[in-house]
Amino acid sequence: MEELVKTFHIDTYLILAQLVNFFIVLGVLYKFAYRPVLQLLNERTIKIEKSLDDAKKIEEKLIAQGDEYKKIVADARKEASIIIEKANKVNEERREAMIAKAKDDIGVIINKEKEKMLVEKAEALKDIKKEVAELVGLSLEKLVGKKMEGKADQDLVKDLIKNIKS
Repeated sequence: MEELVKTFHIDTYLILAQLVNFFIVLGVLYKFAYRPVLQLLNERTIKIEKSLDDAKKIEEKLIAQGDEYKKIVADARKEASIIIEKANKVNEERREAMIAKAKDDIGVIINKEKEKMLVEKAEALKDIKKEVAELVGLSLEKLVGKKMEGKADQDLVKDLIKNIKS
């Protein structure tokens, strides 16, 4: 080994001093450079993992909210269809009620008009009977040659009118 030391001019004290210096520099670098960098890397890794976990939770919440949204929309559509169905039913009932009322009103109007026509018909028949009685009376006066007055004459005219109807 001595040959090596002589050939390469190796000084053991110098190597020991360099080794001590190396370990001192290594210790300083480890304490002031490597450890803070390692700590920053660990913190960053923790933050990234936390961000990934938060992203997964947010994604799960979004999926859950999407499902909840779909459920709410489906429920709202069901309620809307029920409301529309009720509105249509109420509308149909109102329409039927209005039609029934209109029919009743038309029936009342028709009945009033029928009564009015019957009254007018009765009055017209009364007037016609009166005029026929007067005409029969005048005809009898001309035939008999004297004026017809009194209850007996009126009874005679009524009998003649009844005979004419038959």
